[in-house]
Amino acid sequence: MKPLRLDDYEDLAREYLAADVFDYYAGGACDEHTLRDNREAFTRLRLVGRVLRDVAERSLATRVLGSDISMPVMIAPVAFQRLAFDDGELATARAAAEADTLMIISTLSSVSIEEVAAATHGPLWFQLYVYKDRGLTLELVRRAEDAGYRALVLTVDAQVWGKRERDLRHCFELPSGVTMANLEGAVHGRFPSERSAPAPSAAGHGVSGSGLAATHRSMSGSGLAAHVDSLFDAALDWNTVAWLIGQTRLPVVLKGVLHPDDARLAMAHGAAGVFVSNHGGRQLDTAPATLDALEGVVEAVGGRGEVYLDGGVRRGSDVAKALALGARAVAIGRPVVWGLAAAGARGVSGVLEILRDELDVALALCGARRPDELDRAVLL
Repeated sequence: MKPLRLDDYEDLAREYLAADVFDYYAGGACDEHTLRDNREAFTRLRLVGRVLRDVAERSLATRVLGSDISMPVMIAPVAFQRLAFDDGELATARAAAEADTLMIISTLSSVSIEEVAAATHGPLWFQLYVYKDRGLTLELVRRAEDAGYRALVLTVDAQVWGKRERDLRHCFELPSGVTMANLEGAVHGRFPSERSAPAPSAAGHGVSGSGLAATHRSMSGSGLAAHVDSLFDAALDWNTVAWLIGQTRLPVVLKGVLHPDDARLAMAHGAAGVFVSNHGGRQLDTAPATLDALEGVVEAVGGRGEVYLDGGVRRGSDVAKALALGARAVAIGRPVVWGLAAAGARGVSGVLEILRDELDVALALCGARRPDELDRAVLL
């Protein structure tokens, strides 16, 4: 049966993926209160339809940091997408380009910066972690610049890894052939490479959990947290943000902002925008839902930069609510992976088109013809 909503793709992904891989993507931190609240926040806020307005001609198109996209829905950075489908980030990038929207590539992508750029004509941003080794950090920045990426998205809420109990219970580890592709051989071989590709399954989907084996960097237990603790710079501060902005010609967006004061500081230090994000509920459990934090961040930014949101978006009406509260666009992560696991690029395209259709209907029923016509007046 053809999926009619994003949750249908999640159901399909649950069938295709081994339990440990599904839980790696689906899980959150500790008791997963924030994971659940990200979605529930959208149900607490109501849209008030407006009537007798001419909405015969509508457009979902918008612009983010100078890039024109066909709708205010982008693809959030998600690590290790080859766990879900053999082509991984390549398939996702192709689907994003087909939908005429923007994809953000994770530092922990299972396909390299350069390979993703070569596979698509669509706009790309690069999500960056700051490493203790600033040479490695700058090498990633230069590679993104050289490959034509249009912005850096600096993740600021993950210098210490959250406690992700689903991964701990599974003793989750990467299968042979799925690697941190951007870090293979980086900076004088700090990350020994394992270049063999995962064998395709009969269905063409990602590697089965039954074949999981220890690799060059085991992710068992707290292995990923150990990687973070040993290599990510927990001393990251506002001076680091200023340093990074001074080192690149690309605009820098800070991802992981929930507090209005941090949003003000981001603008004061030269950020081009902020992502209202709690890392998909995977970091600080009981942190506020992103939708609940959005309005305060928008007010603090005060038009000096662009504001985006991720976390919990599953319906076009969710997108409309975020736009009405002042977001320029939203980004989706898990639904993209579910589409990827179900049908590769075609599945990601299906996810994006469902959101496009639902947002178009919500826009019209709210009496708006363009995303920027949505405001607080349509919310209850």
